[in-house]
Amino acid sequence: MKSTIGVLVAGAIASLTETNAFAFQSTQQSLNRAKATSMQMSSGDDDSSSIHIMVNGMPGPMATAAAEACLRKGLSLSPIAMTGPDVEPGTITVSDDVTGKSAEVRLIPATDEGREDIVLSLAGLRESVGAKNVLAIDYTHPSAVNANGVFYAENKLPFVMGTTGGDRDQLMSDMESRDAFAVIAPNMGKQIVAMQAGLEELAEKFPSAFAGYKLEVTESHQKTKADTSGTAKAVIGSLKKLSDDDFDLEEDIKMLRDDESSLAFGVPKEAMNGHAFHTYTLTSADGSVQFQLQHNVSGRTVYAEGTADAVKFLASKVKSGMDGKVFSMIDVLSEGALE
Repeated sequence: MKSTIGVLVAGAIASLTETNAFAFQSTQQSLNRAKATSMQMSSGDDDSSSIHIMVNGMPGPMATAAAEACLRKGLSLSPIAMTGPDVEPGTITVSDDVTGKSAEVRLIPATDEGREDIVLSLAGLRESVGAKNVLAIDYTHPSAVNANGVFYAENKLPFVMGTTGGDRDQLMSDMESRDAFAVIAPNMGKQIVAMQAGLEELAEKFPSAFAGYKLEVTESHQKTKADTSGTAKAVIGSLKKLSDDDFDLEEDIKMLRDDESSLAFGVPKEAMNGHAFHTYTLTSADGSVQFQLQHNVSGRTVYAEGTADAVKFLASKVKSGMDGKVFSMIDVLSEGALE
């Protein structure tokens, strides 16, 4: 008789309101406003608003959601940010509907000339608000992960890498060799990070507990996601240790990137433009026992909130005077820094 054990780990339903109003202004005017904001603070360096975050990847929806979350959590946005090399330069207004806060950000394309502009603008911002008060968040593109990481490290810009993909081993090596401050993780959602940590511990304590079980994985994301889910890769790593399955990360993950398949998988129609639905199934050799793990997220809020918490955590490490270090979201969670 077949028995099925289902475990629903997370089913976060979130919504994202995007408001992008375009206007043009000079970087110097933006820096002056940042300096004025910093001087007006009443609670000193411990005030979150003293921390200015360069959110790179706007006007993309994930980067924009992260910028809104920063405003929501009391952080300030850098008046300049890096955008894709094919994006027209311009100024956007980032608005958080919850708090009513907003900020104007000039987007600079990541061309050779644009990077020079960013470095000069970054120097001006640091002079205005203090070098330790400027950090970055990256939600750009998998193809830009490694180059951006080196750019941040060489410019001593602490950063949270929310973008998945790229050569992750090379990224870690590049950051460690440069003593960079960074939070690098495949997922920024608190509950999902906790689940990953629990699975890692389970795999270490009980390796091969599911020996002989066959692993199947299906993950659905919006069609604009270019790479395989980094979260899926991390979870699969733990499940492989538990099951001894020869699951191939490149060949065996069933990736859904079209609306019809995602709808059939159970994704709500309204979440087609932003979701992460994952199902991992372990089935015994004779098919009599099946374990299933799911985490389903509609929208981007859970990731955006975690990203803002991560950058606040990183800012505290930068100000502590410690040497540069690469942290994970499990480090952030372990210190109770996820609100």
